[in-house]
Amino acid sequence: MKIVAVIIIAGVTLLSCKDSFLERTPKGTLDENALANKKGVEALLIGAYSVLDGFINGGGIFLGGWQSSGTNWVYGSICGGDAHKGTDAGDQPDINPIEAFTATATNGYFDTKWRIVFEGISRSNAVLRVMAKATDISAADQTRIAGEARFLRGHYYFEAKKMWNKIPYYDETVTDFNQPNDADIWPQIEADLKYAYDNLPEVMNAKGRVNKWAAGAMYAKCLLFQGKYAAARTVLDAVYTQGKNAQGQPYALLTRYQDNFNADTKNSTESVFAVQYSVNDGSSADNGGWGEVLNFPYTGGPGTCCGFFQPSQDLVNSFQTNPVTGLPDPDNYNATEVKNDQGLISSAPFVPHTGTLDSRLDWTVGRRGIPYLDWGKHPGYNWIRDQAYGGPYSPIKNTYYRSQERIKTDINFWTSGITANNYTLIRFADVILWLAEAEVESGSLERARQLVNQVRARAANPASMVMDGAVPAANYFVGLYTTPWTNQAAARKAVRFERKIELGMEGHRFFDLVRWGEAATFLNDYLKYVSGRPSRAGWGIPNNKRNYLNAASFTAGKNEYFPIPQSQIDRSTTGGVPKLKQNPGY
Repeated sequence: MKIVAVIIIAGVTLLSCKDSFLERTPKGTLDENALANKKGVEALLIGAYSVLDGFINGGGIFLGGWQSSGTNWVYGSICGGDAHKGTDAGDQPDINPIEAFTATATNGYFDTKWRIVFEGISRSNAVLRVMAKATDISAADQTRIAGEARFLRGHYYFEAKKMWNKIPYYDETVTDFNQPNDADIWPQIEADLKYAYDNLPEVMNAKGRVNKWAAGAMYAKCLLFQGKYAAARTVLDAVYTQGKNAQGQPYALLTRYQDNFNADTKNSTESVFAVQYSVNDGSSADNGGWGEVLNFPYTGGPGTCCGFFQPSQDLVNSFQTNPVTGLPDPDNYNATEVKNDQGLISSAPFVPHTGTLDSRLDWTVGRRGIPYLDWGKHPGYNWIRDQAYGGPYSPIKNTYYRSQERIKTDINFWTSGITANNYTLIRFADVILWLAEAEVESGSLERARQLVNQVRARAANPASMVMDGAVPAANYFVGLYTTPWTNQAAARKAVRFERKIELGMEGHRFFDLVRWGEAATFLNDYLKYVSGRPSRAGWGIPNNKRNYLNAASFTAGKNEYFPIPQSQIDRSTTGGVPKLKQNPGY
């Protein structure tokens, strides 16, 4: 999407709340009046979509990438305990304090993320502002365009809200962009997403566009984050029973779990809303998965670089199942450690874990001795940059198949890690588990159990197992919840844990923990466990330790949100007084 309109967009967009040069139309760009027609507005809308991946390259702007990836692999998954930074200590060192919850307001990652989300907001506002001047757009198209733009604005503000909580707000009517961050903006986010849900059509003219039901899912997510479970339940039930993707196909879980992470099966019936990636399209690799380019095995396998985003032992242990029931143990999953090859070179003998496991593990985590897509068995040490630092595991969900190289990967870039493998921002499994969560809070425990079982049944299907030739690659055993749920606290725990294993490494975990009020308790136990310190009662001491986290801890009342970038506070200063106020504790 980027290549279509990036040059003309540069004349109507803002990179931050206050940069004087951005108040002028740059030379060589078009002003808003020249874009006030259907073609111009549609181009602006495409430009607003193009920021979803967290990367901009064009119109004199080069911004973002892994620091601001739309997948939130740093802020959602690493901070949530799904993964460690990985690679080695010296590469991308700004992630180190983010993982340890010691980052300050001068960390460049935060400024880049801030600038990207506000770029998306500015582009969405430009669509609405310029459309108001156009005279050749039909009423139906105006409503549709407004729905898409307001959805995108709502999404970008939602991203900022999750990150920083108190943020400045401006819509398409605001001309003074130096606004304070002293108000709660949930009402504005909710209004944008509700408008999109109420006004967008079911079927769109392109797979990547948001439709009514994707907007409904995002609206429901906004309600859940505010604890409005009854209202969310109503919307989610409609999405669950009536929802269709942008092509008009009813939402449904794919038969095979792994097909959610395959470029050949993207934009499926399970894809509610996805960030669209494409390669070899004349965009100089700009439209591929730029934000995930670091997140491949270090050498010898797919991507050829760079060994980041290594799954944690805590996440791996979560996929252990009871050998009798096939169910997980949300309380004591860290009592025993899934066997790993920590400390072993690739030529040393190693037999993988023989206990019962959820099949989703090996589509979420690359581990030694298990087939890694069609690349052969993961060799362990030889694919890891610094095993002592990052651990023995590799990411896999964003990875391409060997058979897709140079077809679903960009041929013009220094690494094959630029891929066409979409990032699915909302999957139908996500919707099902949100609905289960809302049912638990309403007291409908049996319906919640049925919904969770729907997700687990897919994992139990042999079609979702990793195969080693003609046999399963591990001792997979996934059971359903067969005993009626009668205890709300136990049901709540089961639903929340199912989200952890179904959506592992997809950028959601930290934000879930914060909205549930569980971040401080879990993350302090987690940080102790993965660094080899005594932690929660019943949890063991792992062989696979991250010693660099020995002193790491999470501070309640502070670390639920990240610091407002100091550079943005400085830019907001007028008469010696900044409009933007720093978050508590920073």
